[in-house]
Amino acid sequence: MPTSDVRSGRLTAEQLACNFADAYPPLTPVQARIESERCYYCFDAPCVAACPTGIDIPSFIRRISEDNLRGAARAILEENIFGGMCARVCPTEVLCEQACVRNTNEDKPVEIGSLQRHATDALMAPPGAPLFTRAPSSGQRVAVVGAGPAGLSCAHRLAMRGHDVVVFDAKPKPGGLNEYGIAAYKTPDDFAQKEVAWLLSIGGIEIRHEQTLGRELALATLTAEYDAVFLAVGLAGVNALGQDGEDLRGVENAIDFIARLRQADDLGEVAVGRSVVVLGGGMTAIDAAVQSKKLGAEQVTIVYRRGQAQMPASPHEQEWAQKNGVLIRTWSVLQALHSANGRLAWATFAEVAERDGRLVETGDTWTLEVDMLLKAIGQTFDPGSASGIELQGGRIKTDAEGRTSLAKVWAGGDCRFGGRDLTVEAVQHGKLSAESIHRAIHRAIHRAIDPA
Repeated sequence: MPTSDVRSGRLTAEQLACNFADAYPPLTPVQARIESERCYYCFDAPCVAACPTGIDIPSFIRRISEDNLRGAARAILEENIFGGMCARVCPTEVLCEQACVRNTNEDKPVEIGSLQRHATDALMAPPGAPLFTRAPSSGQRVAVVGAGPAGLSCAHRLAMRGHDVVVFDAKPKPGGLNEYGIAAYKTPDDFAQKEVAWLLSIGGIEIRHEQTLGRELALATLTAEYDAVFLAVGLAGVNALGQDGEDLRGVENAIDFIARLRQADDLGEVAVGRSVVVLGGGMTAIDAAVQSKKLGAEQVTIVYRRGQAQMPASPHEQEWAQKNGVLIRTWSVLQALHSANGRLAWATFAEVAERDGRLVETGDTWTLEVDMLLKAIGQTFDPGSASGIELQGGRIKTDAEGRTSLAKVWAGGDCRFGGRDLTVEAVQHGKLSAESIHRAIHRAIHRAIDPA
């Protein structure tokens, strides 16, 4: 009978410090200068079109080549206020870098993400004069629900326009998934909070913690008390396995495991199984699997229902997981969970194949001893948090500017229908919605002054 072995303290403090150090060390000044000079500074550059926030990439890279790091940071942050975090976590290899014209001749793009980090890190290391200042006060108040990338992006742009913003968030710390949902080795040294502190330094933004829409907050109250509301509530639910044994000890949501690890004062106190299985194929699955291995799990297996080419995680992230000792098993689905003494002990998986666009079991199965199973099979939007708003595909329906079916209410980020659940896209949602809110507020002010 397999024996469960979920425990903390598998590795020494020194081993953990090494494992969770910066996964991708920053460029040195010399490396950054050399890399920046590889850019062709294209007119109508395809990399700009591939960036969800529309950063003028050739412009900021040219400024790095001229040793104008503050100017480079400004070019980035004017379009993407979370440029520092996005440089660390965005799948640049399938966005801007994939579009780089260097790929045509050399099969090696300019390292845009690394250069973006070089510029933004230089700005935030010794904070100098502010890059952005507030416009004169408009006297208008906007409520933002959610202190993640979309919400804070919206709040910052509104503050720049002179509006007062109150951000309500369910968590005790701001940052959203930047703080609670991204692997620790991608954002060491508390970078997520340092970036938020820099963003808030513009002034005019108040954050109220442990405020949840549908519990402490009512949407009707917010629309009555504020001139506009921006919803950036993310995805609070997690898809269920639909299997007996889902409530066994040892089975948990991958996003909760990542959050617990990110908030731990001592990584040595975070428990992990000896044999870990992660169900799913996205970035959350990769982050959970790799961190399990880095905590000392002996065997970590990602199980995905289709092939690696169909995995939502980028090929770069898949390779990173494999280099860190994670095994990826494809074309398999969970068939049954088995327990011993009330704890997860092993699992049975059925092999599947695609026929006429549907997955069907082939009749072959395989079994794996597992004492910890992490679910990364997708998160869901809680419709109860946005009562009265029209939904589409289980998320909030908006127009291109983020306006919802309710007057005075906008939405963005993962809770908004039609996105790719990327940090950089959430930032763009917040920015565009803020500009739309600003225009709507000004129209309302002018109508009040001159009804004709």
